[in-house]
Amino acid sequence: MTTDWTSTPLTADLVRGALELERTERGLLPHRLPARARAQCADPQLHMVESQPSGVRLVFRTRATVIELDTVPTKRAYLGAPPRPDGVYDLLVDGRPAGSATVSGGDTLTLDMTTGAGELTPGPVGTARFSGLSAEDKTVEIWLPHNETTELVALRTDAPAAPVPASERPVWLHHGSSISHGSDAASPTGVWPAVAASLGGVELVNLGLGGSALLDPFTARALRDTPADLISVKLGINLVNTDLMRLRAFGPAVHGFLDTIREGHPGTPLLVVSPILCPMHEDTPGPTMPDLSALSEGRLAFRAAGDPAEAARGKLTLNAVRAELARIVAQRSAEDPHLHLLDGRELYGEADFAELPLPDGLHPDGAAHRRIGERFAKLAFASDGPLAPRAR
Repeated sequence: MTTDWTSTPLTADLVRGALELERTERGLLPHRLPARARAQCADPQLHMVESQPSGVRLVFRTRATVIELDTVPTKRAYLGAPPRPDGVYDLLVDGRPAGSATVSGGDTLTLDMTTGAGELTPGPVGTARFSGLSAEDKTVEIWLPHNETTELVALRTDAPAAPVPASERPVWLHHGSSISHGSDAASPTGVWPAVAASLGGVELVNLGLGGSALLDPFTARALRDTPADLISVKLGINLVNTDLMRLRAFGPAVHGFLDTIREGHPGTPLLVVSPILCPMHEDTPGPTMPDLSALSEGRLAFRAAGDPAEAARGKLTLNAVRAELARIVAQRSAEDPHLHLLDGRELYGEADFAELPLPDGLHPDGAAHRRIGERFAKLAFASDGPLAPRAR
């Protein structure tokens, strides 16, 4: 049977959760940092993760029973490690899960964990297909893979598709590390900020940037310039991972980061979230390094390569980060009543680690992502919580 397709142009009014859309030779590339920010940092890690569309989704109304989305994903492969599963496209119909799909083909980025080198191999366009949907008028959301750069090429449906007016729900703007980005989550709607947003009844803009929550001024400016009703920033683990700065620099950098956000959002509820539990870095500084013995066994895992004795000389540990964030928020909240702190161990602590350990020593798995999201929603979005949603 031949399907009578309707092609819908891929335009900005169909896309939510991206800060910028770039026209490429093949289609439309969502970005989670604007071009000005990207131009201020040459780090390949940052450029890779900001183009991975965690929290980005297509939203439209349609009576279609079949939907096809052509994309060019960029799949990651790590030398010496098992192949990674294809990224997942989650389908929601009127806010409820209605299916998932993957896309074969696409480009492949092969990374050497020991040197940091990468090689990109171009590949073909692939298709995510959803069928068997009801013919009723409905709101459809296609959540793009949180861990694959995804160029949008074409959208086809067997009935017309139309943009949906902007939601009346409060916009929650969140920034964090690979944990917020979604490392080791099973699917894009299973990333903990997506779980929390669904439970909290808010519209998510996720600026979780794997390995790149580093108090960069351009990230602070992106947060400053992005419209939002609620804001949270989850800080600390990447600064330990990278061994980027000492305690002397960390405090002023946090102040500067928050000052910049407040330039654009002077009275917006702003929640600072300290790191979740990560035993290897609680009292041992970074850097975080690949565990070569695990790689030799075909596993991806990490280890803390710092010296605990150096914490006394200002090298950052997670406990040091939590203490400094608590001090800074206490100091600032005396004049900023809309600034709040959440200890990340309330989201994932020692009891959680005993039940749901971090598979690679650093990142929560899918079950832990759900638990973190549920707890964040309960603690932050409750009627008496620091990010209690209010009608726009």
